[in-house]
Amino acid sequence: MTATPVDTVLFDLDDTLVTYNRSTAELLDESFGAVGVDPFFSAEAYFSRYEEFLPTTDSMEALREACFAAIADDSGRDPSLGRDVARAFNARRDHGDVRLLPGARDVLDAFADEYRLGIVTNGPPDVQRPKLVGAGLDETFETVVFAGYDTEPKPKPEPFRRALAALDSSADRAAHVGNSLASDVAGAHAAGLRSVWVPAYEESVDVTPHLRLDSLDELTEHPWK
Repeated sequence: MTATPVDTVLFDLDDTLVTYNRSTAELLDESFGAVGVDPFFSAEAYFSRYEEFLPTTDSMEALREACFAAIADDSGRDPSLGRDVARAFNARRDHGDVRLLPGARDVLDAFADEYRLGIVTNGPPDVQRPKLVGAGLDETFETVVFAGYDTEPKPKPEPFRRALAALDSSADRAAHVGNSLASDVAGAHAAGLRSVWVPAYEESVDVTPHLRLDSLDELTEHPWK
């Protein structure tokens, strides 16, 4: 890594700092049952299509309806069936019902007096802000960029640059911590930041992070120093 000292740390939110208390897979199964159909796609299939609909929808509810309708159509079903499943899912999802992941609180407390802190998250404010409140993080960060809504979504460089501008920092003095190779690591590299990958799952993406950590706890060692 470069010798330039880090004075700014950006974080992803979902599955990096917080996670839902009720999983997407659990709610999806309930939603299929509520509509009265056998499951015809998985949570992973939904996640793989999610970012496709960010530029064309203005809320998570609308995104989910568009995504589920497209998945239904691709599987030879009526798109309206996908929209029905999405509405059942939307009625069950409480965006404030989240918990901090292990190590998150310790890391943020340790960083509070040493770094400028920001969030760069893919998702609309009406979905992401309740997570910050629910996890007790609503006053932790100096700036929050809702990528896909304030800017283009990650992995485009714009959301990272927006956060750095708000923090009066620059890419050579910043690191980004996230769980996704495809959006967090690739996006950080596109914007010129150092990348720290804390994987929630393995990905087959041709990008190499500057650092890979097994847990957030390792961040308290300030690994870029």
